[in-house]
Amino acid sequence: MTAGAIGGHVTTDHPESIFSPCLHDNCTCHVILIIIILRHSRERDYSEELESCSLEKIPVEFGDYHPLKTITVTESKTKKLGRKESTSSTSSSCSSNSVADPLSSVLDGTDPLSLFAATAETVAATTEVSRKKRDQEEYIGSDFEPWSSKRGEILARYTTTEKLSINLFMGSDRGKTTTPGSAVSEKVRTRLEELDDLEEGSQKELLNLTQQDYISRIEELNQSLKDAWASDQKVKALKIVIQCSKLLSDTSVIKFYPSKFVLITDILDTFGKLVYERILSMCMDNKTALPANFTPDNVNDTAKETCLNWFYKIASIRELVPRFYVEAAILKCNKYLSKTGISESLPRLTSMIKGIGDPLVSVYARAYLCRVGMEVAPHIKENLNQNFFDFLLTFKQIHSDTVQNQLAVQAVEIPIYLTLYSPAIDWMLRCIAYRAPDSLLTEMMERCKKLGNNALLLNSVMSAFRAEFIAARSMSFIGMIKECDEAGFPKHLLFRSLGLNLALADPPENDRLQILNEAWKVITKLKVPEDYINCAEVWVEYTCRHFTKREVNTILADVIKHMTPDRAFEEAYPQLQSVITKVIAHFHDFSVLFSVEKFLPFMDMFQKESVRVEVCKCIMEAFIKHQQEVTKDPVILNALLHVCKTMHDSVNALSLEDEKRTLAHLINGFIRLVSFGRDFEQQLSFYVEARALFCNLEPVLVQLIHSVNLLAMETKKVMKGNHSRKTASFVRACVAFCFITIPSLTSIFTRLNLYLHSGQVALANQCLSQADAFFRAAVSLVPEVPKTINIDGKMRSSEAFLLEFLSNLFSTLLVVPDHPEQGVLFLVRGLLNVIENYTWEDNSDDKVRIYTSVLHLLAALSQESYLYHIDKVDSNDNLYGGDTKFLAEINKLCDTLIGQILEHLKVLGKEKTLKRQSSLALLFFNTILAHGDLRNNKLNQLAVNLWNLAQKHGYADTKTMVKTLEYIKKRSKQSDSSHLGDLANRLPLQSRT
Repeated sequence: MTAGAIGGHVTTDHPESIFSPCLHDNCTCHVILIIIILRHSRERDYSEELESCSLEKIPVEFGDYHPLKTITVTESKTKKLGRKESTSSTSSSCSSNSVADPLSSVLDGTDPLSLFAATAETVAATTEVSRKKRDQEEYIGSDFEPWSSKRGEILARYTTTEKLSINLFMGSDRGKTTTPGSAVSEKVRTRLEELDDLEEGSQKELLNLTQQDYISRIEELNQSLKDAWASDQKVKALKIVIQCSKLLSDTSVIKFYPSKFVLITDILDTFGKLVYERILSMCMDNKTALPANFTPDNVNDTAKETCLNWFYKIASIRELVPRFYVEAAILKCNKYLSKTGISESLPRLTSMIKGIGDPLVSVYARAYLCRVGMEVAPHIKENLNQNFFDFLLTFKQIHSDTVQNQLAVQAVEIPIYLTLYSPAIDWMLRCIAYRAPDSLLTEMMERCKKLGNNALLLNSVMSAFRAEFIAARSMSFIGMIKECDEAGFPKHLLFRSLGLNLALADPPENDRLQILNEAWKVITKLKVPEDYINCAEVWVEYTCRHFTKREVNTILADVIKHMTPDRAFEEAYPQLQSVITKVIAHFHDFSVLFSVEKFLPFMDMFQKESVRVEVCKCIMEAFIKHQQEVTKDPVILNALLHVCKTMHDSVNALSLEDEKRTLAHLINGFIRLVSFGRDFEQQLSFYVEARALFCNLEPVLVQLIHSVNLLAMETKKVMKGNHSRKTASFVRACVAFCFITIPSLTSIFTRLNLYLHSGQVALANQCLSQADAFFRAAVSLVPEVPKTINIDGKMRSSEAFLLEFLSNLFSTLLVVPDHPEQGVLFLVRGLLNVIENYTWEDNSDDKVRIYTSVLHLLAALSQESYLYHIDKVDSNDNLYGGDTKFLAEINKLCDTLIGQILEHLKVLGKEKTLKRQSSLALLFFNTILAHGDLRNNKLNQLAVNLWNLAQKHGYADTKTMVKTLEYIKKRSKQSDSSHLGDLANRLPLQSRT
């Protein structure tokens, strides 16, 4: 053990409070014994110990062996009970005396990981073949955008403030109280009465509904449909669907019609699904479901009769619109009746639409038929095309007198009216264009020309067909757009649709500049800021993709010109954000980006703080992602410092911790990417400026401290450890930066660790007095450590973190030389006084564990040569050279610490906390074993006593005790440790019983 005696105070001549003597003598009779025992620590030869602990070195022929080389194991099978004798062998890449791999013996020499990989490859190949086959069989793939993706967009776009009306079905109560014993004739009579209700139209009209009320009523009808179906009131369910379908004939509030269509067709979809599943359940014979690709031959007569009954009921509906919609809703049920039922019904339903007079109602009926058709028969493209071409033939109805009168009554302008057609036409064209050849686009363009280049239709064509097809014909579309009549549908919307396609696909290279010029001639003339920015936002991406910063700068200047008057930019923040995002996405060289003259003035339009911060975050994320090398470009630094300052200044008392963390992460990423190379003074000046700018974000200050410490170490590396007067002054400036920054941090463990880290850096750079100041500051801070700390929102004890920090500090104090004016082991004494006065948790042994760690430190301090050193720093082994006074001081400290440990063991015995006593006794035993000179008989006896105390009450871990004893026996075989053999013989192993 260390050269210490028990008893005595930790003394010092200095008046500082935490460094004053405060450890008192708690000696007992047990302690007095140790005064003689622990007079000398074991002398350590660290080099020899390291060599003895190294792994055995075995020469390897690298030509024959490689750790990644495939291993084939020779297997020998011997005769076993119940098996025939057999032998087999394979060539081996290992030596002939290699031990057989137990896994390979089961797998006939095959590496299990290789076998698994081969199996995975086979499965993957099989899966890939199956997938390709399935994709060939299925016409509708994942690339087809379903109707559900359009639903929310339509409901959000087509709204109204006008009052709406709705007809609600008033169900009859007749027949509801029929008991299970009622006669069949009563049930039949009830059904007939319900059918009479259906013809008579028992309903109630609700007037003056708001849009939200209307939606709520529709949802109630949908639920009523499900309830009626669940209660076996099929006729009532049908009546609800018919009444809802009739609503699609009503265009009294025409601007709401697209949303009404969405809501009503939801009910129709529900009804169609219920009918189909009802008939499907009737096809289950002996609880066996129909196969996925069933034919009418698999369907029983009862199911077919029920299916026909539904179609007959629907055919009896007198009004065209509800009859069409309800039959279209159950179109899929034709599969139960005939193989050609669907293909025969689609043309008939298409012809039925010709009888609908209102062009808006007609076009949405066609859209619903396309919807159903793509679901049940996507391969029948002819009907989809015919449906759309029929619409084109009647397209002129839009401008008829009837429609014009209706619009005049509702005060709806023709451009607004035409936009109501967009969802239906877009959907029809999307169904037609799905996996269609580009020749169909050519045909559509020709038909548009025949209709006088109708802008509405042309816009839908550009929205529906693949972007590659559109981009290849960009100049043709521009020519058609020029010839469009702008009265009905603004040309800027057509250019916007064209721009959306060009953002996804590239036009011919020779046409790119002309395309931009033609589009921008129209866009720049727009007077309404909203129209302008909606188009400009799209074409910015096209410009960034194909042109240089010069053209992009021109576009940004034009945007600023249009959006600055009357502060129009305040209403267009989302579009302006989109512009910035697209520019950043295409300019990864930030020196080029910030040299765009109008980029920063463009950012000045973001005057709403929340939006401005989001834009700054976007810029910093792109910089961190795409900046591959460190930079010192003044243009980049000035711009990004401004961006980071904007983010930092947004932090206030109400800012969430997650938001602060995000901002700090981005700013730290920027700081790490700034480097001035060998100009270390400029680098330090940058860190000083950053500290002033970002003082409210603690993680940034932590990063700056680490960066400055790294800068000091880089200086040492450049000077190869031999500082000149200039570099020594510079390193002291770095140390001073850290010393004055650390106290501003709020997290106490962050401060402790940074004091330790910065002290180590100061020590490595021979700044001894500065290092001493760091360590003293750390020691002075320990009393302020709270009992609990917040970790991930939970309060936890801080003692485990304190133990970890103190262990690191002890490791550093081994090489810290004593201050010439402060006395021997000044820092160790002060730290011990702090530990003694610290208020530890009840039922905690951490204080004693720390004392044990200090004993390790004192044992290392008493060696003639220390385990490690700091280059060009004389540690105490060089300063004192085994001086007796120095060892005597170590003895005094050991006396006190050992007394404290033994006293604590005694208290644990009195309090019957025997498990803790056992654990600490074994810990102290291991300390003596590792650091004490056990040739001393009395020290040897103390070790035996601690060993017995650890096992005395049966709380010791038997495996640990066995392994410890094995280690002692192994060490006793070494030439300088033969005396441990006698100790091993005196250490019994006691059973728990």
